[in-house]
Amino acid sequence: QAQLVESGGGLVQPGGSLRLSCAASGSIFRFYTMGWYRQAPGKQRELVAQIVSDGSSVYADSVKGRCTISRDNAKNTVYLHMNNLKPEDTGVYYCKLSNNFGGSDWGQGTQVTVSS
Repeated sequence: QAQLVESGGGLVQPGGSLRLSCAASGSIFRFYTMGWYRQAPGKQRELVAQIVSDGSSVYADSVKGRCTISRDNAKNTVYLHMNNLKPEDTGVYYCKLSNNFGGSDWGQGTQVTVSS
């Protein structure tokens, strides 16, 4: 089904910023809800942000005010811009596509490390 490829992760100092990208193929991207999740070592995967087809979005309380999710339907790409990053933001960030039939697809993940 859909193929999702994340990029943009890396090492950043506390207080810094990153923009993650997720490029999708094999689906009618503009109709679907897209989300960013993260997973720290030894912990469960958790929702960071989600954006629906009309552009409305939701954020986890831990990142609210520091993250912005957006989408470019012409490029079949969803972004997560993160500001004022904290060490607790460290983890593997995954892109998720949710279709309208109860199914979903995941990307391979991109590592984000926040450390001085």
